[in-house]
Amino acid sequence: MSDTMNLDRFDFWLTESGPAALVIIEPLQPVAEGETVIFPPTYAPEKPGEKSEYVIDEFKDGRKVCQIDSVGSQANRLEPIFKESRYARLVPQVTVEVADGHKVNLLDAGHRAADAIIRFSDLEQRMAEGFTAWLKGDASKLAQVAPTSLVFGAWDSRGTQAKTPRILSAIIRAYDVEKLTRSAQYIPPLEYTDEVLGEAKTLTDDQRSEFGLSHVPAPKALGGVLARGEIRREITLNLVALRAIGATDESGTLDEAKSLTVRRYILGLALAALTKPLIHNLRQGCLLVGVEDRPTAWKLVEASGKRTDYRLENQAALAFAESAADSFRQTFEIESTAEGGFSPIQGFFDPKKVKDATDEKTAKKAAAKSRRSKDKATDTAGKES
Repeated sequence: MSDTMNLDRFDFWLTESGPAALVIIEPLQPVAEGETVIFPPTYAPEKPGEKSEYVIDEFKDGRKVCQIDSVGSQANRLEPIFKESRYARLVPQVTVEVADGHKVNLLDAGHRAADAIIRFSDLEQRMAEGFTAWLKGDASKLAQVAPTSLVFGAWDSRGTQAKTPRILSAIIRAYDVEKLTRSAQYIPPLEYTDEVLGEAKTLTDDQRSEFGLSHVPAPKALGGVLARGEIRREITLNLVALRAIGATDESGTLDEAKSLTVRRYILGLALAALTKPLIHNLRQGCLLVGVEDRPTAWKLVEASGKRTDYRLENQAALAFAESAADSFRQTFEIESTAEGGFSPIQGFFDPKKVKDATDEKTAKKAAAKSRRSKDKATDTAGKES
């Protein structure tokens, strides 16, 4: 059991007169010194046939800003930290087992509580009940099985249509960038002549290229960006959205005491995540670290716009998160492990649910097509008469 003396430490944040947000700006730089090229993520083109591109926005004055890691990507990088030792006891470890024995942790599922790995498992009903309760103003049921879906947001687009907003969001951008290109040329270790290929000499040029048997040029490919300005990670803890989270009693009436318990719990998870020390190994060619002489800036932002310096260390955030998690389990009488953490939740993937969903969708399409045909026939008959 963790020390519960600090449970009310952030209660002012959870009042209507509390700050609107906690904003953190973390300066970053590539591991190599000087003007170094970094590689942003590429995204699918808007039109078929076009090449993938970086996301670079240009202002009227010519400045360019490049997205280095999106909000969604940052959330997917942060969420799995709750599988690590001290963090793991803060949330229920929900896993879904598939036919070959492989297990998927919900913390690794991109759509969180709304992911297909859950919808097509025997945990579907429990998660749907959580989303349905959320729509009625009760976040406690979802928090008991998928609390990180409240921290990082989720959208049950194929079920209840419930949306849980992001309490914690982060993004990495590079400013004043210049896009570079690069070219490459694959040279095979020998010339695959007809004599070398023998019976395979009938291969076309395209086939030889496909199998790596010919020279392959790659001209003018994306070559990363050079950031002339700063690179920074921008984190926002939305305290207004957090205060909107509630819990109800059996009659469906808002229960202020339970609501405070849930808000403290979700806040604890968010603080544990945003204070986690990280090395940003984003992708090949994009390894970012902090800037020694430019410390991270923390600001509490009030509704008036006033900004106040603030700082919270990871150990203090974890201590609060543990206290809030303990209080949450006790309040909602959640089964715990001998060590004091959440008991694990095990589900099983059911391929029959996939088949049933497919059949149902096919039937609906066929019925809609039939109705359109009948309507068309009726309209035609009406015109002829």
